[in-house]
Amino acid sequence: MSGVSSNANRMTWFDANRAWAAVGVVLIHSTTDAAGKAFAAYEPGERIVPTLLRALSELSGSEMFIVFSLFLLASKLDRRRPEYGEAMRDQARRLLVPFAFWAVFYALFKFVKASAFGYSGAIAEQLAEPSSWVSYLVLGSSQYHMHFIPTLFALMLFYPVMRVAIRYPLFGLALFPMLGAMEYMQGFVWSYVEDDDLRAYIVRAIKILGYVGYGFATFAVFSLLRDGLPKGESKLIGRIALFFALFCLAATLPDAFRAAETGSYQVRQGWGFYAHFLMPLFVFAFFMGRQHAEWSPIWSRAAKYTFGVYLTHPIFIDLYDIALAKSGLAITPTTMVLTKFAFALASAFAAAKLLSKIPALAWTVGLGPLPFSTRTAPPRALPAARA
Repeated sequence: MSGVSSNANRMTWFDANRAWAAVGVVLIHSTTDAAGKAFAAYEPGERIVPTLLRALSELSGSEMFIVFSLFLLASKLDRRRPEYGEAMRDQARRLLVPFAFWAVFYALFKFVKASAFGYSGAIAEQLAEPSSWVSYLVLGSSQYHMHFIPTLFALMLFYPVMRVAIRYPLFGLALFPMLGAMEYMQGFVWSYVEDDDLRAYIVRAIKILGYVGYGFATFAVFSLLRDGLPKGESKLIGRIALFFALFCLAATLPDAFRAAETGSYQVRQGWGFYAHFLMPLFVFAFFMGRQHAEWSPIWSRAAKYTFGVYLTHPIFIDLYDIALAKSGLAITPTTMVLTKFAFALASAFAAAKLLSKIPALAWTVGLGPLPFSTRTAPPRALPAARA
Protein backbone atom coordinates (compact mmCIF):
# COMPACT_ATOMS: atom_id res chain seq x y z
CA MET A 1 0.00 0.00 0.00
CA SER A 2 1.42 3.41 -0.94
CA GLY A 3 1.97 6.24 1.50
CA VAL A 4 -0.76 8.29 -0.15
CA SER A 5 -3.38 5.78 0.86
CA SER A 6 -1.95 4.60 4.16
CA ASN A 7 -3.64 4.87 7.52
CA ALA A 8 -6.99 3.84 6.04
CA ASN A 9 -6.87 6.67 3.52
CA ARG A 10 -6.21 9.21 6.26
CA MET A 11 -2.73 10.64 6.10
CA THR A 12 -2.56 11.37 9.79
CA TRP A 13 1.14 12.16 9.56
CA PHE A 14 0.19 14.91 7.12
CA ASP A 15 -2.48 16.23 9.48
CA ALA A 16 -0.02 16.27 12.37
CA ASN A 17 2.42 18.27 10.27
CA ARG A 18 -0.30 20.77 9.39
CA ALA A 19 -1.35 21.17 13.01
CA TRP A 20 2.22 21.81 14.14
CA ALA A 21 2.70 24.27 11.28
CA ALA A 22 -0.27 26.30 12.51
CA VAL A 23 1.34 26.38 15.95
CA GLY A 24 4.59 27.57 14.38
CA VAL A 25 2.98 30.39 12.41
CA VAL A 26 1.17 31.72 15.48
CA LEU A 27 4.41 31.60 17.45
CA ILE A 28 6.29 33.49 14.72
CA HIS A 29 3.82 36.35 14.85
CA SER A 30 3.82 36.34 18.66
CA THR A 31 7.55 37.07 18.88
CA THR A 32 7.28 40.80 18.28
CA ASP A 33 6.19 43.80 20.30
CA ALA A 34 3.06 45.80 19.47
CA ALA A 35 4.93 47.63 16.70
CA GLY A 36 6.02 44.38 15.04
CA LYS A 37 9.66 44.84 16.10
CA ALA A 38 12.11 42.66 18.01
CA PHE A 39 11.51 44.45 21.35
CA ALA A 40 13.82 47.34 20.49
CA ALA A 41 12.94 49.16 23.72
CA TYR A 42 14.48 46.41 25.87
CA GLU A 43 18.03 45.36 26.61
CA PRO A 44 19.67 42.77 24.32
CA GLY A 45 19.67 40.13 27.05
CA GLU A 46 15.89 40.36 27.34
CA ARG A 47 15.47 39.79 23.59
CA ILE A 48 17.38 36.51 23.41
CA VAL A 49 14.55 34.13 24.33
CA PRO A 50 11.98 35.77 22.00
CA THR A 51 14.39 35.76 19.05
CA LEU A 52 15.35 32.13 19.70
CA LEU A 53 11.67 31.18 19.90
CA ARG A 54 11.16 32.90 16.57
CA ALA A 55 14.01 30.92 15.04
CA LEU A 56 12.47 27.69 16.37
CA SER A 57 9.01 28.60 15.10
CA GLU A 58 10.34 29.25 11.61
CA LEU A 59 10.77 25.52 11.17
CA SER A 60 7.13 25.82 10.05
CA GLY A 61 6.56 29.24 8.51
CA SER A 62 4.09 30.28 5.84
CA GLU A 63 6.22 28.40 3.29
CA MET A 64 5.12 25.20 5.02
CA PHE A 65 1.52 26.01 4.11
CA ILE A 66 2.65 26.42 0.50
CA VAL A 67 4.25 22.97 0.63
CA PHE A 68 1.00 21.49 2.04
CA SER A 69 -1.13 23.11 -0.60
CA LEU A 70 1.08 22.08 -3.50
CA PHE A 71 1.16 18.51 -2.18
CA LEU A 72 -2.64 18.46 -2.09
CA LEU A 73 -2.71 19.92 -5.60
CA ALA A 74 -0.37 17.20 -6.86
CA SER A 75 -2.62 14.55 -5.33
CA LYS A 76 -5.73 16.07 -6.87
CA LEU A 77 -4.18 16.45 -10.31
CA ASP A 78 -2.92 12.87 -10.21
CA ARG A 79 -6.44 11.60 -9.52
CA ARG A 80 -8.55 13.83 -11.74
CA ARG A 81 -6.25 15.29 -14.43
CA PRO A 82 -8.53 18.26 -15.17
CA GLU A 83 -8.03 20.67 -18.04
CA TYR A 84 -5.90 23.71 -17.17
CA GLY A 85 -8.77 26.19 -17.38
CA GLU A 86 -11.03 24.03 -15.24
CA ALA A 87 -8.32 23.52 -12.63
CA MET A 88 -7.54 27.22 -12.32
CA ARG A 89 -11.18 28.27 -12.20
CA ASP A 90 -11.62 25.81 -9.35
CA GLN A 91 -8.60 27.18 -7.49
CA ALA A 92 -9.71 30.77 -8.06
CA ARG A 93 -13.12 30.00 -6.62
CA ARG A 94 -11.78 28.13 -3.62
CA LEU A 95 -8.85 30.42 -2.80
CA LEU A 96 -9.67 33.91 -3.99
CA VAL A 97 -13.25 34.17 -2.74
CA PRO A 98 -12.28 33.58 0.93
CA PHE A 99 -9.21 35.76 0.37
CA ALA A 100 -11.33 38.70 -0.79
CA PHE A 101 -13.42 38.43 2.37
CA TRP A 102 -10.43 38.45 4.70
CA ALA A 103 -8.56 41.12 2.72
CA VAL A 104 -11.46 43.53 3.23
CA PHE A 105 -11.94 42.43 6.83
CA TYR A 106 -8.32 43.13 7.79
CA ALA A 107 -8.25 46.40 5.88
CA LEU A 108 -11.08 47.62 8.12
CA PHE A 109 -9.86 45.82 11.24
CA LYS A 110 -6.75 47.99 11.15
CA PHE A 111 -8.85 50.71 12.79
CA VAL A 112 -9.20 48.69 15.99
CA LYS A 113 -5.49 48.70 16.79
CA ALA A 114 -4.91 52.10 15.17
CA SER A 115 -7.55 53.71 17.40
CA ALA A 116 -6.02 52.15 20.50
CA PHE A 117 -2.50 53.35 19.64
CA GLY A 118 -3.39 56.73 18.17
CA TYR A 119 -2.71 56.43 14.46
CA SER A 120 -6.22 55.96 13.06
CA GLY A 121 -5.80 59.07 10.89
CA ALA A 122 -2.94 57.46 8.98
CA ILE A 123 -5.02 54.33 8.40
CA ALA A 124 -7.96 56.41 7.16
CA GLU A 125 -5.67 58.12 4.64
CA GLN A 126 -4.33 54.75 3.54
CA LEU A 127 -7.80 53.34 3.01
CA ALA A 128 -8.78 56.38 0.93
CA GLU A 129 -6.04 55.59 -1.62
CA PRO A 130 -7.12 53.32 -4.51
CA SER A 131 -3.54 52.02 -4.75
CA SER A 132 -3.87 50.67 -1.20
CA TRP A 133 -6.85 48.55 -2.17
CA VAL A 134 -5.06 47.28 -5.25
CA SER A 135 -2.20 46.23 -2.98
CA TYR A 136 -4.59 44.63 -0.49
CA LEU A 137 -6.22 42.53 -3.21
CA VAL A 138 -3.17 41.74 -5.34
CA LEU A 139 -0.39 41.45 -2.78
CA GLY A 140 -2.45 40.64 0.30
CA SER A 141 -0.96 43.61 2.16
CA SER A 142 -4.00 44.33 4.33
CA GLN A 143 -2.37 42.22 7.05
CA TYR A 144 1.08 40.68 7.41
CA HIS A 145 -0.09 37.10 6.80
CA MET A 146 -2.46 37.67 3.88
CA HIS A 147 0.29 37.51 1.24
CA PHE A 148 0.06 33.73 1.38
CA ILE A 149 -3.17 33.23 -0.59
CA PRO A 150 -2.50 35.38 -3.70
CA THR A 151 1.05 34.04 -3.78
CA LEU A 152 -0.24 30.47 -3.61
CA PHE A 153 -2.78 31.06 -6.37
CA ALA A 154 -0.12 32.59 -8.62
CA LEU A 155 2.11 29.58 -7.92
CA MET A 156 -0.62 27.19 -8.99
CA LEU A 157 -0.72 28.86 -12.41
CA PHE A 158 2.59 27.12 -13.05
CA TYR A 159 1.43 23.60 -12.16
CA PRO A 160 1.84 22.28 -15.74
CA VAL A 161 5.62 22.68 -15.44
CA MET A 162 5.68 21.35 -11.88
CA ARG A 163 4.07 18.10 -13.03
CA VAL A 164 7.27 17.00 -14.73
CA ALA A 165 8.64 16.25 -11.26
CA ILE A 166 6.00 13.54 -10.76
CA ARG A 167 7.44 11.60 -13.66
CA TYR A 168 11.04 12.71 -13.13
CA PRO A 169 11.56 13.37 -9.38
CA LEU A 170 15.10 14.58 -10.06
CA PHE A 171 13.53 17.91 -11.03
CA GLY A 172 12.79 18.40 -7.32
CA LEU A 173 16.40 19.53 -6.96
CA ALA A 174 15.51 22.64 -9.01
CA LEU A 175 14.44 24.23 -5.73
CA PHE A 176 18.05 24.94 -4.77
CA PRO A 177 19.14 27.03 -7.78
CA MET A 178 15.73 28.70 -7.97
CA LEU A 179 16.05 29.93 -4.38
CA GLY A 180 19.51 31.24 -5.18
CA ALA A 181 18.28 33.09 -8.25
CA MET A 182 15.38 34.50 -6.23
CA GLU A 183 17.74 35.89 -3.60
CA TYR A 184 20.03 37.41 -6.24
CA MET A 185 17.20 39.10 -8.18
CA GLN A 186 15.46 40.41 -5.09
CA GLY A 187 18.72 41.91 -3.84
CA PHE A 188 19.14 43.72 -7.15
CA VAL A 189 15.59 45.10 -7.04
CA TRP A 190 15.96 46.33 -3.45
CA SER A 191 19.15 48.12 -4.44
CA TYR A 192 18.00 49.77 -7.67
CA VAL A 193 14.21 50.25 -7.57
CA GLU A 194 13.41 53.28 -5.43
CA ASP A 195 9.63 53.41 -5.80
CA ASP A 196 8.21 51.44 -2.87
CA ASP A 197 5.01 50.36 -4.61
CA LEU A 198 6.71 49.25 -7.81
CA ARG A 199 9.39 47.43 -5.84
CA ALA A 200 6.77 45.51 -3.84
CA TYR A 201 5.15 44.16 -7.01
CA ILE A 202 8.46 43.23 -8.65
CA VAL A 203 9.72 41.50 -5.52
CA ARG A 204 6.49 39.52 -5.24
CA ALA A 205 6.70 38.44 -8.90
CA ILE A 206 10.26 37.25 -8.32
CA LYS A 207 9.20 35.40 -5.17
CA ILE A 208 6.43 33.60 -7.04
CA LEU A 209 8.85 32.45 -9.72
CA GLY A 210 11.34 31.32 -7.08
CA TYR A 211 8.64 29.50 -5.14
CA VAL A 212 7.84 27.43 -8.23
CA GLY A 213 10.86 25.51 -6.97
CA TYR A 214 8.70 24.39 -4.04
CA GLY A 215 6.32 23.00 -6.64
CA PHE A 216 9.04 20.92 -8.27
CA ALA A 217 10.23 19.65 -4.89
CA THR A 218 6.75 18.92 -3.55
CA PHE A 219 5.56 17.17 -6.71
CA ALA A 220 8.72 15.06 -6.61
CA VAL A 221 8.02 14.10 -3.00
CA PHE A 222 4.44 13.23 -3.95
CA SER A 223 5.76 10.96 -6.71
CA LEU A 224 7.93 9.05 -4.26
CA LEU A 225 5.09 8.73 -1.78
CA ARG A 226 2.59 7.67 -4.44
CA ASP A 227 4.86 4.87 -5.58
CA GLY A 228 5.09 3.65 -2.00
CA LEU A 229 7.81 3.83 0.63
CA PRO A 230 8.42 0.78 2.82
CA LYS A 231 8.58 1.27 6.55
CA GLY A 232 12.36 0.97 6.73
CA GLU A 233 12.98 3.48 3.95
CA SER A 234 10.45 5.87 5.45
CA LYS A 235 12.25 5.81 8.78
CA LEU A 236 15.56 6.48 7.06
CA ILE A 237 14.11 9.45 5.18
CA GLY A 238 12.66 10.74 8.44
CA ARG A 239 16.02 10.57 10.22
CA ILE A 240 17.87 12.29 7.39
CA ALA A 241 15.20 14.98 7.10
CA LEU A 242 15.33 15.63 10.85
CA PHE A 243 19.11 16.02 10.68
CA PHE A 244 18.89 18.56 7.85
CA ALA A 245 16.00 20.42 9.49
CA LEU A 246 17.99 20.83 12.71
CA PHE A 247 21.11 21.77 10.75
CA CYS A 248 19.14 24.48 8.92
CA LEU A 249 17.76 25.66 12.25
CA ALA A 250 21.32 26.02 13.56
CA ALA A 251 22.23 27.99 10.43
CA THR A 252 19.50 30.54 11.21
CA LEU A 253 20.69 31.14 14.78
CA PRO A 254 23.24 33.84 13.82
CA ASP A 255 20.31 35.90 12.48
CA ALA A 256 18.47 35.33 15.74
CA PHE A 257 21.40 36.57 17.80
CA ARG A 258 21.79 39.60 15.53
CA ALA A 259 18.13 40.41 16.09
CA ALA A 260 18.65 40.14 19.85
CA GLU A 261 21.62 42.48 19.59
CA THR A 262 20.01 45.11 17.34
CA GLY A 263 16.33 44.86 18.28
CA SER A 264 15.38 44.38 14.63
CA TYR A 265 14.69 41.31 12.52
CA GLN A 266 17.02 41.52 9.55
CA VAL A 267 16.57 40.57 5.90
CA ARG A 268 17.91 37.05 5.43
CA GLN A 269 20.99 36.72 3.29
CA GLY A 270 23.50 34.07 2.29
CA TRP A 271 23.31 30.67 3.89
CA GLY A 272 20.83 31.90 6.46
CA PHE A 273 18.48 32.60 3.56
CA TYR A 274 18.84 29.07 2.19
CA ALA A 275 18.46 27.52 5.63
CA HIS A 276 15.23 29.40 6.30
CA PHE A 277 13.59 28.51 2.99
CA LEU A 278 14.68 24.87 2.99
CA MET A 279 13.52 24.10 6.54
CA PRO A 280 9.83 23.61 5.67
CA LEU A 281 10.64 20.98 3.06
CA PHE A 282 12.85 19.03 5.46
CA VAL A 283 10.22 19.22 8.21
CA PHE A 284 7.62 17.95 5.76
CA ALA A 285 9.94 15.09 4.79
CA PHE A 286 10.44 14.27 8.48
CA PHE A 287 6.71 13.86 9.06
CA MET A 288 6.41 11.88 5.83
CA GLY A 289 9.12 9.58 7.13
CA ARG A 290 6.88 8.89 10.12
CA GLN A 291 3.94 7.85 7.93
CA HIS A 292 3.94 4.31 9.32
CA ALA A 293 3.90 5.46 12.95
CA GLU A 294 0.78 5.27 15.09
CA TRP A 295 -0.71 8.77 15.06
CA SER A 296 -3.61 9.81 17.24
CA PRO A 297 -6.84 10.76 15.41
CA ILE A 298 -6.74 14.04 17.33
CA TRP A 299 -4.28 15.38 14.74
CA SER A 300 -6.84 14.97 11.97
CA ARG A 301 -9.51 16.67 14.03
CA ALA A 302 -7.19 19.61 14.75
CA ALA A 303 -5.81 19.84 11.21
CA LYS A 304 -9.11 20.78 9.60
CA TYR A 305 -9.02 24.07 11.51
CA THR A 306 -5.46 25.04 10.55
CA PHE A 307 -6.47 27.28 7.65
CA GLY A 308 -8.86 29.09 9.97
CA VAL A 309 -6.14 29.44 12.59
CA TYR A 310 -3.81 30.89 9.98
CA LEU A 311 -6.41 33.40 8.85
CA THR A 312 -7.74 34.53 12.23
CA HIS A 313 -4.78 34.54 14.62
CA PRO A 314 -3.69 38.18 13.89
CA ILE A 315 -7.04 39.34 15.30
CA PHE A 316 -6.14 37.96 18.71
CA ILE A 317 -2.54 39.10 18.57
CA ASP A 318 -3.80 42.66 18.04
CA LEU A 319 -6.38 42.31 20.82
CA TYR A 320 -3.65 41.07 23.16
CA ASP A 321 -1.40 44.03 22.30
CA ILE A 322 -4.26 46.45 22.92
CA ALA A 323 -5.21 44.86 26.23
CA LEU A 324 -1.61 44.84 27.44
CA ALA A 325 -1.12 48.49 26.51
CA LYS A 326 -4.36 49.52 28.23
CA SER A 327 -3.53 47.55 31.37
CA GLY A 328 -0.24 49.35 31.95
CA LEU A 329 1.43 46.10 33.01
CA ALA A 330 5.20 45.95 32.62
CA ILE A 331 6.21 42.42 31.68
CA THR A 332 9.35 40.97 30.14
CA PRO A 333 9.53 40.20 26.41
CA THR A 334 9.66 36.48 27.19
CA THR A 335 6.50 36.62 29.28
CA MET A 336 4.86 38.73 26.60
CA VAL A 337 5.67 36.25 23.85
CA LEU A 338 4.54 33.18 25.79
CA THR A 339 1.25 34.67 27.02
CA LYS A 340 0.47 36.24 23.63
CA PHE A 341 1.16 32.95 21.91
CA ALA A 342 -1.04 30.94 24.28
CA PHE A 343 -3.91 33.41 23.99
CA ALA A 344 -3.72 33.78 20.21
CA LEU A 345 -3.40 30.05 19.51
CA ALA A 346 -6.30 29.01 21.74
CA SER A 347 -8.48 31.86 20.52
CA ALA A 348 -7.74 31.22 16.85
CA PHE A 349 -8.60 27.53 17.14
CA ALA A 350 -11.81 28.46 18.94
CA ALA A 351 -12.67 31.06 16.30
CA ALA A 352 -12.01 28.63 13.44
CA LYS A 353 -14.19 26.01 15.09
CA LEU A 354 -16.96 28.53 15.75
CA LEU A 355 -16.93 29.80 12.17
CA SER A 356 -17.06 26.23 10.87
CA LYS A 357 -20.33 25.74 12.78
CA ILE A 358 -22.01 28.74 11.14
CA PRO A 359 -23.26 27.67 7.70
CA ALA A 360 -23.15 31.19 6.30
CA LEU A 361 -19.51 31.71 7.33
CA ALA A 362 -17.87 28.27 7.31
CA TRP A 363 -16.53 28.93 3.79
CA THR A 364 -14.36 31.74 5.16
CA VAL A 365 -12.15 29.14 6.86
CA GLY A 366 -12.35 26.54 4.08
CA LEU A 367 -14.93 24.35 5.79
CA GLY A 368 -18.17 25.02 3.96
CA PRO A 369 -19.71 25.61 0.53
CA LEU A 370 -18.88 28.92 -1.09
CA PRO A 371 -21.47 31.71 -1.37
CA PHE A 372 -23.89 31.25 -4.27
CA SER A 373 -22.61 27.69 -4.73
CA THR A 374 -24.98 24.78 -5.21
CA ARG A 375 -22.41 22.36 -3.84
CA THR A 376 -22.91 21.02 -0.33
CA ALA A 377 -19.46 19.51 0.15
CA PRO A 378 -16.74 21.66 1.73
CA PRO A 379 -13.95 23.01 -0.47
CA ARG A 380 -11.21 20.45 -0.96
CA ALA A 381 -8.33 22.50 -2.36
CA LEU A 382 -7.85 25.00 0.42
CA PRO A 383 -4.67 24.72 2.51
CA ALA A 384 -6.58 23.41 5.52
CA ALA A 385 -8.84 21.00 3.70
CA ARG A 386 -8.17 17.51 2.46
CA ALA A 387 -7.62 17.06 -1.26
